Amino acid sequence: MNIYTRKQRWKFFLLLGAVLIVIASLWYTNILVKKIADDEKKKVRLWAEAIQRKASLVKYTNELFHKIEAEERQKISLWAEANRQLGRDLSDYTFVLEVIKNNLTIPVIIMNNKGVVMLSKNIDTAYAGNKEYLIRQVDTMKSQHDPIEIEILPGKKNYLYYRDSRLFTELKTVFDGLIRSFISEVAVNSASVPVIYTDSTRINVLEFGNMDTLKMKDSLFVQKSIGEFAIENSPIEVDLGDGQKNYIFYKESFLLTQLRYYPYFQFGIIGIFLLISYLLFSTARKAEQDQVWLGMAKETAHQLGTPLSSIIAWLEYLKMKGVDEQMLAEARQDVKRLETITERFSKIGSLPVLDKADIMDVLNKSIDYMRTRTSTSVNFSVISQHSHPISVKLNIPLFEWVIENLCRNSVDAMDGTGSISVEVSDQLQFVYIDVTDTGKGINRSKYRTIFQPGFTTKQRGWGLGLSLVKRIIENYHGGKIFVKHSEIGKGTTIRIVLNK
Repeated sequence: MNIYTRKQRWKFFLLLGAVLIVIASLWYTNILVKKIADDEKKKVRLWAEAIQRKASLVKYTNELFHKIEAEERQKISLWAEANRQLGRDLSDYTFVLEVIKNNLTIPVIIMNNKGVVMLSKNIDTAYAGNKEYLIRQVDTMKSQHDPIEIEILPGKKNYLYYRDSRLFTELKTVFDGLIRSFISEVAVNSASVPVIYTDSTRINVLEFGNMDTLKMKDSLFVQKSIGEFAIENSPIEVDLGDGQKNYIFYKESFLLTQLRYYPYFQFGIIGIFLLISYLLFSTARKAEQDQVWLGMAKETAHQLGTPLSSIIAWLEYLKMKGVDEQMLAEARQDVKRLETITERFSKIGSLPVLDKADIMDVLNKSIDYMRTRTSTSVNFSVISQHSHPISVKLNIPLFEWVIENLCRNSVDAMDGTGSISVEVSDQLQFVYIDVTDTGKGINRSKYRTIFQPGFTTKQRGWGLGLSLVKRIIENYHGGKIFVKHSEIGKGTTIRIVLNK
């Protein structure tokens, strides 16, 4: 198992572990959030039920209040009738007097048609003889109830003015307080529920709570909110007993909404943090690897340079000693090759200089070198779709290294028998170089991974050749390299894209 495969396997297990941790955390967090959310929903449900019960109580109280009001009206009518009967010839006035006597709560004033106060009852005793006070009381009574006519004699009428009894007034004050308390409980609720209280038209807002005051001044926002609330929860119908129904629209509290989305938001933030951390760590690690790579390349070039100079001197010495020239020529060729390798490592360890060069000349030279270093069972060819020279900015020693690496990998993939073709296409901005072999082919899943450091299919391979190729093309030449096409058992085409 090569280092790249082990690395990928470790990444897979780490990713799987992270996914399991996230799933377990989400599952447990959702359980906790669900419990809290259920409590919140229970509060909202209890609040809604309490509002409905209180609305029923308010309705009952209102009906009771109207009954008391009707009874007071009936009492005063009976009292007026009793006063009428006093002016008539009755055999027994006991019942009439009893009725008049039993009015102990309703303030009444009787005036004649000339506006003179004839009688007052249940008026503050301190002002009972004050005519101006009585006149003001009559005006107050007129604003509450219409007077009752009492015909004493034909053509002679008195007028009975009355107002609500103190008990009824106090009950009315209590009832008004109950209504205000009900509306306040609707708007300012312990469940923190956004609520809108409207009249029967469902348009006019009577009260609202836990809503943005400024936004509630916008009628469009109000109608939109009412529609959304009605979709989420059926409005609570409030019948206060006055013949009209009001409605309470509400939705779940903001806290409940936050709790529902909190786990996803939390893990989203954690995920972004981990992603940024990973990217920063990867960038820092890559920078360190680059420094190590450059340092090793420079050191390799330096270590090769010292014995190489000595070998060149020894070749000159052997030439002076009359050693066979053919042997010296072969030795010089190998030395030249070592010089090329040293130059490549030297340029890898520093920023290479790109010069304009004819790509066909460079390719032909590289392929010619590979022909002399491989079996005659491998057929090489260089094809150009154009007859004119194709100039590209290149670092020739490094680019030759790329072609040699690709050809060696192709020869290994063909087991030493087959054909390798290099086809060049000149486009407007780019030059495409397709290196095609008739080897074993590459699985589609490995198209990207073959360029990763440590990936190899050879038993004793280091997995550095194609990684070095990718580095030279993309980092030093600003181009691209990728697997254009591959078919198992038929061969592979690798494309190099260079800027002109």
